[in-house]
Amino acid sequence: MQEEIDMVMDILNESMDSKLEHLNKELNKIRTGKASPSMLTGVMVDYYGSPTPLNQVANVSASDSKTLSIQPWEKGMLGPIEKAIFEANLGFTPMNDGEMVRIVLPPLTEERRRDLVKMAKASGEDTKVSMRSARQKAMDAVKSAVKNGYSEDAGKKVETDIQNTINSYTKRVDDSIQSKEKDIMTV
Repeated sequence: MQEEIDMVMDILNESMDSKLEHLNKELNKIRTGKASPSMLTGVMVDYYGSPTPLNQVANVSASDSKTLSIQPWEKGMLGPIEKAIFEANLGFTPMNDGEMVRIVLPPLTEERRRDLVKMAKASGEDTKVSMRSARQKAMDAVKSAVKNGYSEDAGKKVETDIQNTINSYTKRVDDSIQSKEKDIMTV
């Protein structure tokens, strides 16, 4: 029985780590006013019929704090890259000069900053919801183990440990969101 409980805790911790990692990737996609190649992480380019991540068909770099430069490895990919950026609906207007694609980031307005903060908070809330779902599964596994003969007192202790784990990860989510909000609102 104890092995099952230990396995439940291990799975819970792995699940929480992956959810936190996913949140951080999502937050990196939200722009803060500074150009960063990670802003284009989710862009998929049609590479000879198959969707391919942008960074696998071109070199993406920030040439300065307001400009992203995308240098494709094949000149024929300029059009598909430009199209993929438009379709990603990131609010950027790519400029193709025949050699590379440049994106000049427009300055963020106060209203746009607030919208970005809302997006960050929504991502954080989605992460918390998935964490609560994982907590429920872990709690159900403990209750099932108690029904099958696991000590009730030990079951209560494990449930407390599960809740403490969730509280710890929830605080980390809140900290990540606060940090991102500060980045976004800094002019």
